[in-house]
Amino acid sequence: MVSLNKNDFSLAAAPKMKVEVWSDIMCPFCYIGKRNYEAALAQFAESNNVEIEWRSFQLDPTIPASTEKKLSVYEYLAERKGMSYQQSVSMHQSVIQTAKNAGLTCNLDNAIVANSFDAHKMIQLAKTKGLGDEAEERLFLAYFTQGKDFGKLETLVELGLEIGLKEEEIVAAVNSEDFAYKVKQDIQEAQNIGVRGVPFFVFNRKYAVSGAQPPQAFLQTLEQSYNEWRKENPEKKSSAASFKS
Repeated sequence: MVSLNKNDFSLAAAPKMKVEVWSDIMCPFCYIGKRNYEAALAQFAESNNVEIEWRSFQLDPTIPASTEKKLSVYEYLAERKGMSYQQSVSMHQSVIQTAKNAGLTCNLDNAIVANSFDAHKMIQLAKTKGLGDEAEERLFLAYFTQGKDFGKLETLVELGLEIGLKEEEIVAAVNSEDFAYKVKQDIQEAQNIGVRGVPFFVFNRKYAVSGAQPPQAFLQTLEQSYNEWRKENPEKKSSAASFKS
């Protein structure tokens, strides 16, 4: 008979340093910030010991949840700011170029402005399945590049299915008060810690990076926060299994 020491096995996964990101799907700088953070993470030697959690935020919660009048980003800003359509187009050119520099394509003339609350509920669902990052990425691509209307339930179902969610759980989440509460909790916490704009990255609950900063800024914060986190969470060496005949 072979006897193994139970202390040689850990049921819990090794802890990772957490990076929390408050973000809204309709925010181009959140998409750019995601890419720049990922570029920094790719250069970070301890990237396997870092996890990301996407937190909900709404840039404009006043957008009607359901409306027949669909506006592009250019039309939306022109109407909201009282400017001409061409002025709105001109204002966004630097954003489009910044996105391009990050490897992204922003087709803002096709992006359909919608209330993001239901989409955030789907992201909250995805987080419970370990798919939060996949949901965020898919929604960004759908909105900024593909011109999909995430204000429609059928669009959320389509996108959710692509990342591994089930139709019935997506529909349930969109109609769930529990997931609505999770979204509101995130938004409230953002207000509590003084978040006024997104993206807002929080590293190990100690350091914050606001906006779509260049990769080097994210890398420096990763290195500093991780070094401090590792001192507080020393790596445990696994002991060899003991066998008894």
